[in-house]
Amino acid sequence: MPWVMCMRWAGSRSRRSRLSPCRSGPTTRLTQLLTGAVRVLDAAGASLVGGHTGEGAELALGFAITGHLDAEHLLRKAGLRPGDRLILTKPIGTGTLFAADMRCRAKGRWIADAIDSMRQSNAAAARCLLTHGATAATDVTGFGLLGHLVEMLQASQVSAELDLGVIPALSGAEETLRLGLRSSLHPQNVRSARALADASARAGDPRFDLLFDPQTAGGLLAGIPAAATTACLDALRAEGYSRSAVIGTVVAASGDGGTVTLRS
Repeated sequence: MPWVMCMRWAGSRSRRSRLSPCRSGPTTRLTQLLTGAVRVLDAAGASLVGGHTGEGAELALGFAITGHLDAEHLLRKAGLRPGDRLILTKPIGTGTLFAADMRCRAKGRWIADAIDSMRQSNAAAARCLLTHGATAATDVTGFGLLGHLVEMLQASQVSAELDLGVIPALSGAEETLRLGLRSSLHPQNVRSARALADASARAGDPRFDLLFDPQTAGGLLAGIPAAATTACLDALRAEGYSRSAVIGTVVAASGDGGTVTLRS
């Protein structure tokens, strides 16, 4: 059964959605996609109000979503403060896993685990982060973990220490990276390594490569006050984000910020 992803931003409420499917193949497949889409949109409190179809070589489905933002509870990339702990709500590794799957080199249970993670909405995590005083947040998607972290650090004019050993990874992701199976976006994301204070010392480590892996339907990356970290993690895990983790600490910057120091 095809799956459909629906994203929500922290502090936002989805209201209306218009879809643009591109039809290719049996109409039953399109029916399955639309059924799944409506189920997810309903759960997010959004209504499917219109759309149009087209024909193409491949089956595709896209949405344009409008909604309302609560400015008092909106989390932006800027706002991180020295001493904040960095929390990641989902494991990473979808880019390498699906690159391996396209080459028939991924195990079925790895892909099943990745899809389960991708299907998990970020809505409850966003509410949890807000409740525990998050200072800034973003979703981890195509630029990879490091790319999105650097955006937050630069916007906040701070730096960070990142604990490479505790970053949660999807099942099989380290194995596929060790085999050199990477997403086509991976080389582009490696350019963010210029923000690392000690990149050369980590080359060849598959956990290092995870930093550049582009994500689909990734989790949230947020800064949380140190005193609220334990309570926030407990609440996230109670909401079903079982692999959420503290992956680093925000530190003061000597210049404009954006530098990341890796810890083992």
